[in-house]
Amino acid sequence: MSDECYGHPRLAAVYDPLDPDRGDLGAYLGMAEEFGARRVLDIGCGTGVFALLLADRGIEVVGVDPAGASLDVARGKPGGARVRWIEGDATALPPLRVDLVTMTANVAQAVVGPGVWHGTLRGARTALRPGGRLVFETRDPARRAWEGWTREESYTRADVPGVGTVESRHRVTAVDGPLVTFRTVYVFAADGAVLTSDSTLRFRGREEVEADLAGHGFAVDEVRDAPDRPGRELVFVARRPDV
Repeated sequence: MSDECYGHPRLAAVYDPLDPDRGDLGAYLGMAEEFGARRVLDIGCGTGVFALLLADRGIEVVGVDPAGASLDVARGKPGGARVRWIEGDATALPPLRVDLVTMTANVAQAVVGPGVWHGTLRGARTALRPGGRLVFETRDPARRAWEGWTREESYTRADVPGVGTVESRHRVTAVDGPLVTFRTVYVFAADGAVLTSDSTLRFRGREEVEADLAGHGFAVDEVRDAPDRPGRELVFVARRPDV
């Protein structure tokens, strides 16, 4: 993953309060139910929001993330002991046999390097049982979403218990082909601390994603509109064939 803010303990602790609206996860919960998933691997689980929602429904969950600080936050949440947390990425997973693999929000786009991306797809396929599914989303590059990531449009403010008021803003710093890099600035009112995080996302078109999935032995069952960003973001539903 390229989003380094998850690895900073202070930033990991305020990530959830600064992004409280996770209505996008409803579609993934619906798919877990639709596919009858009882065992789920959540790649890029971050602070565990989605993994814990699954666990609340009696689903056996493995959450993997390279940022130990984020996993510390996840473990400390109510119900955290019900999830198996793994520090690392999907290129080096222990033996698993799950019904569903998920990459929610920006996770798939945050896997920037081609080698790591293909390793992630291989890891997901290996972790799935035959007939199991991989679901993830990616923004349509033709919509150029990054043009709206201005300081004014991205401003967020939250009062975090035990921390105080925290403000954040994004600013795009580079666009290099499919790679978009942006800087997030966090201001902590309690002590005036200013922290920054640089992140890069890779914008992959539908044809590229479908070709990558096919190259790793997936059958693309369908491509859906993301309910929270219709026409702007695509949700891929890929299946490991039974044979």
